Amino acid sequence: MKHTLSVIVEDEAGVLSRIASLFARRGFNIESLAVGPAEQEGVSRITMVVPGDDRIIEQLTKQLYKLVNVLKVQDITEIPCVERELMLLKVNATSSNRSEIIELSQIFRARIVDVAEDSLTVEVVGDPGKMVAIVQVLQKFGLREIARTGKISLTRESGVNTELLKSLQAKV
Repeated sequence: MKHTLSVIVEDEAGVLSRIASLFARRGFNIESLAVGPAEQEGVSRITMVVPGDDRIIEQLTKQLYKLVNVLKVQDITEIPCVERELMLLKVNATSSNRSEIIELSQIFRARIVDVAEDSLTVEVVGDPGKMVAIVQVLQKFGLREIARTGKISLTRESGVNTELLKSLQAKV
């Protein structure tokens, strides 16, 4: 199972390196990683997606707390969250298929951010499932390049679980 960890750290040189080393020494992979300033000056939030069972994640959490600059570690996998990623896709485009690519992009609420003679660059923001879906749809045109950020996530103060709502809506 994939777990999403939200780690609050002091914003100092080498913190990310120490965290990555901790994972590497134990043979764990980080599938997604996003780092940026948090709400408080001098503090950063690291959002990681890590494969493993509950026991492994608990062990990793304990190890993370042993690092000097780590302030808080939270497994937010089962907590209602707002999750987003950003992806840029460079798609082959000809005069005959350009309008179809633009229409498909609009369905995903994606934006065309660069137009060249033989390609379009598409910007997509959304949950990880949306990223997979648009790649599948645009694959037939030929994807030249993909750049994708790691997942960022904040817990929902409302407590509304949108995944639960989606599953209920699908049954209707």
